[in-house]
Amino acid sequence: MAKAGDVLDMPQLGCRVALIRTGEETDGELIEFDVLGRPRGLLVQPHVHLGQVEHYEVIAGGLKLVEGGREHVLGPGETMQTAAGTAHRQMPADGGDGHVRVQVRPAGTTQAFLERLADMCAAGDINRFGLPRPVAAARMVADFGDEGHAARPPLRVQKALSRLILGVAGLSRPYMFVDEWDVAAPREAVFAAISDGRTYPLWWRPVYLDVEADGPAELGKEARQHFKGRLPYHLHTRSRVVELDAPRLVTAEVDGDLRGRGTWTLTATASGTHVRFDWQVHADRKLLRALTPVLRPLFRWNHNWAIARAMEGLEPYAQRTA
Repeated sequence: MAKAGDVLDMPQLGCRVALIRTGEETDGELIEFDVLGRPRGLLVQPHVHLGQVEHYEVIAGGLKLVEGGREHVLGPGETMQTAAGTAHRQMPADGGDGHVRVQVRPAGTTQAFLERLADMCAAGDINRFGLPRPVAAARMVADFGDEGHAARPPLRVQKALSRLILGVAGLSRPYMFVDEWDVAAPREAVFAAISDGRTYPLWWRPVYLDVEADGPAELGKEARQHFKGRLPYHLHTRSRVVELDAPRLVTAEVDGDLRGRGTWTLTATASGTHVRFDWQVHADRKLLRALTPVLRPLFRWNHNWAIARAMEGLEPYAQRTA
């Protein structure tokens, strides 16, 4: 958490915020900070503080304050206050940079909100117009809307939209799969089968239809795969080996109809080999990407079916080739 004297940079929003007194230092009575620069985008939109009073003092430059349909222009040394629950907007009053001192009573979550804005700027969640990207905006409504929010549309509508956006964003996250099982075969034979994709059509049937590669796995080597699951579509991918520690571990990055990263980790056991497969994947094919929020459980079922075929085929193949 930032403290008095710290400066929060918000370049996409056209300003910096210098903390003078924090809510922690005033036991929540108020927070005081300087806004330096020329605010834009989100910071100049009409908004409401439901339970807070906002006081402004212009140190340099000018401030245009609009509330209740009236416009007020403040110059250096002038002050004004906005009552709780009053829709208002603050804008630079001239073409230059300004310096405005702001007090918000009580402090509430204002500091957390300001720090969130700085983090969003650093993370690229504020676009070139100074406005938050949809998911970031939805998170702001969810986290801060009950204390302060955009003047329009009504808060209940903003909350409903934010829930919808966050719901879709959550469902569209990458798939994360972890599968483990034991194979009654030597680790070297299991590793040879798993690391060389050319063997997949021999033991991982009927999932893998064709794999093209120039020899066994080597660091940086690429291969191309054509495979399917229980769902009615075929997928084409390209993989590149990015980690290789025979016979313990192999990792490949994948792109094409699916984009992700898969790691096979093999551990020798008294009876053979313990296999672990970590698979993080995005569905990049247009149809799959569109349907992912709706069909996520079905895609997981499809993955489980495919892994079951690997469990069935890997052990007898590794035993034959040991």
